[in-house]
Amino acid sequence: MSEPVSRWSAAETIGKGVRAAPALRIGFVTTLGLALVGAAGRVVIPILVQQAVDRGLSPSGVKVETVIRMGVIAFVVICIATWAQRTAVYRLGRRSEEALYGLRVRLFEHIHRLSIADHSEERKGALVARVTSDVETLAQFFQWGGLAWLLDGTLMLLVAGVMLAYDWVLAVVAFIVAAPLAFVLQRVQRHLSKAYDSARSKNANVMTQISEVVSGAETLRAYDAGDRYATHVKKASHERSNSFIRAGTIGAFLFPSGEVFGVLTVSAVVVTGLVRGPDSGLTAGAMVGFLFLTYRFLEPIAEFTEVLDQTQTAVAGMRRVLGVLEIPIGPPEPAVPMTLPVGALAVTIDRVDFSYRSRGDTDEPPVLVDLTAHIPAGQQVAVVGETGSGKTTLGRLIARLADPTAGTVLVGGVPLTRVSNVDLRDRLTVVPQEPFLFEGTIAANLLFARPNLTIADLEAAIDALDLRDWLDTLPEGIDTEVGERGAQLSAGERQLVALIRASLVDPDVLVLDEATSSVDALTEVRLARALERLASGRTTIAIAHRLSTAARADRVLVLDHGRLVEDGTHTELVQAGGTYTRMYDAWVAATSAG
Repeated sequence: MSEPVSRWSAAETIGKGVRAAPALRIGFVTTLGLALVGAAGRVVIPILVQQAVDRGLSPSGVKVETVIRMGVIAFVVICIATWAQRTAVYRLGRRSEEALYGLRVRLFEHIHRLSIADHSEERKGALVARVTSDVETLAQFFQWGGLAWLLDGTLMLLVAGVMLAYDWVLAVVAFIVAAPLAFVLQRVQRHLSKAYDSARSKNANVMTQISEVVSGAETLRAYDAGDRYATHVKKASHERSNSFIRAGTIGAFLFPSGEVFGVLTVSAVVVTGLVRGPDSGLTAGAMVGFLFLTYRFLEPIAEFTEVLDQTQTAVAGMRRVLGVLEIPIGPPEPAVPMTLPVGALAVTIDRVDFSYRSRGDTDEPPVLVDLTAHIPAGQQVAVVGETGSGKTTLGRLIARLADPTAGTVLVGGVPLTRVSNVDLRDRLTVVPQEPFLFEGTIAANLLFARPNLTIADLEAAIDALDLRDWLDTLPEGIDTEVGERGAQLSAGERQLVALIRASLVDPDVLVLDEATSSVDALTEVRLARALERLASGRTTIAIAHRLSTAARADRVLVLDHGRLVEDGTHTELVQAGGTYTRMYDAWVAATSAG
């Protein structure tokens, strides 16, 4: 899945980010006003210093009353400015957290609503990185960088205005000497942005590699491949480190640049003031006050050199987050949904083509081509074919986990694109090839399908599928812990739990994706027995791996390279001498050899 991250400039990314997080706009004018008050307080202090010098100090002595008065005014101003600044910081921090919370929720919901076709192309680690590390980067930015832009930005504007009012000549000198810093920063920013885009990409790759190592720990240990795979992780980590070091090196150039230009600016102001002398009308107090203002002007510039570093990181993270939000959700809800008819539902596949979205410049070959079939209500159909024939994809289209590239899938005579998701999930259930179980008990994983059911209802469902003998073999029965991803149960037991969970929905159409693969003989018998009861009276499409499943079906559809090449009963197709016959002979030979 390609994310549109490169076509947006930093300004466009920030604009899109603000629109994506509307909480940032709430009360922003008030927050900005408070920040201006806080900045004004810092500007007033140099002015009061100038007044204290010019009015409080004279050849005849110190005017204590004047100095005290200026000190009292300064104290009041500092109190007001401190309150205003703290309030602005609080308001911005609160709005930022609300915005980030909303962005996390929106991003999570968006990923959850993406087509399975998109999930197939985007690795899980990268999607996790969008919700976690990229959003966390934005959180870190708002904790400091966002505040610096608000507080220091307002301070710079006010200080620049006051400097011009004090002495426009000295102000122009200060601005001219400091101006090249903007060009230096702009040039460095361009390289820094590219460096952090690359760094974030490398970081996502490392997370993916680590996720695979953790998830596949059992497989790696079984094949003693841990060391070999660790090499890939080390390589990805090394590339990540190098990319962050390069970005950090570029960022490290920013801080000394600000310091150098700061020294040059102050020196230029002092020299200019001394050259012009008293005849310029600039009093001693005004000169002292102007130097204070110059430092006030340079302080945020120096800090900005650090803030820009963090800003580039945040912009790179925001680009990637927005890139995910730009992906169209799918399949989309119909504008005017149609209700599925009552009773058993037929399934019609009408001239269906399907291709996964292209990756970069590579065109993906079609997975299904001009596929047409009608499955009457209540019929049990097995879909068979070699690996890569498109049978799993066909199951996904029937379940509307993705939409066809061309053609139509109808359930009960209604195109799936016209059926609401709620209605479809109440009437059609999928048991995937690798059922996912959440950490907790078997009961908790069953209640996931119907939270309002009781334990008695769950026990009744288990008895209805004739699985009581299996449940009694478990140490805690229905309260047995399944472990993370169901790891404490065997593959077959996880499929049994998935079948029970599907039965609780009481669907009219059941899609089983290789639900009898990788199981022992006893579990296969239990699965077959449960499937027979579950499929009774329902339209059932089984994506069959073992031809024993096809032999029990009313009808068999044979796919080859995305095309429907044979359609008939098991007996008819065995005798036809075609693709199914070759598959059957190979299966019989493999079974006999085993």
